[in-house]
Amino acid sequence: MKTTLKASLLVLLAVSLNAELKAQGVKIPQASSGQTITQDFGLGKITISYSRPNVKGRKIFGGLELYGNVWRTGANSATVIKFTDDVTFEGKPVPAGDYELFTIPGKDEWTVILNKMSKQWGAYEYKESEDLLRVKVKPAVLKDKVETFTIQLANVYPTKAQLQLQWENTSVSVNLTTDVDTKVMASIDEAMKGEKKPYFAAAQYYYENGKDLNKALEWMNAAEAADQKGPWIRLWKGRVQLKMGDKKGAAASAEAGLKLAKEANNEEYVRLNSALLAEAKK
Repeated sequence: MKTTLKASLLVLLAVSLNAELKAQGVKIPQASSGQTITQDFGLGKITISYSRPNVKGRKIFGGLELYGNVWRTGANSATVIKFTDDVTFEGKPVPAGDYELFTIPGKDEWTVILNKMSKQWGAYEYKESEDLLRVKVKPAVLKDKVETFTIQLANVYPTKAQLQLQWENTSVSVNLTTDVDTKVMASIDEAMKGEKKPYFAAAQYYYENGKDLNKALEWMNAAEAADQKGPWIRLWKGRVQLKMGDKKGAAASAEAGLKLAKEANNEEYVRLNSALLAEAKK
């Protein structure tokens, strides 16, 4: 009861101050600046909105933010993270949706929480019963101090990324994954039933993701037949052939791509096809 009352009073005070300043035409910057980041991930997006407090010479973890206490993971309103597609969060499934991101800092271990309540101010009204999940992660020590609290998505690949929290000399990372392959394969199968078949893009996906190379080559040949002037098609066809062990075929494709690239004065594909040709001739 006391916690809820305290939270309500803080929100009321903040609203009253903002309203008063607005009425007087006064604008002042927030002590903890807001930031929203959006990152493409798989076939969807991740969006994070949070406020960024500064160290200001203080001891943060184990000081300002006590070990063992639930933290809003920022300042002001609780941090919000939105997934447009299903993901896994340190191995645990998370349905697409909006969540509040809380943490419990510890000297040797952090608890990272996704909570289903929305529009919370701080962690004053946080309820564990509303948690979607909790995961345990180990903090790392940063050599250089991070003055402004930072949330970022790092080491981003088509199917995996890391959610990183950094402040003072502490860094915490949570591993994220998403299932792209099932959706892409289904979309390729469906698209190949239509009149405009995505031969080139489908073959690229097969090549890059360890799929049937014979099928990839078949589709590259179809793409080549439809586009007689694209040096990029010859490049990728050659890459498929080289991966299949056909160095002679790869060299021929690279030479054809190099010729087309020179005719088009396309320096990028002159360089790429030249590199492929050199690799095929080893």
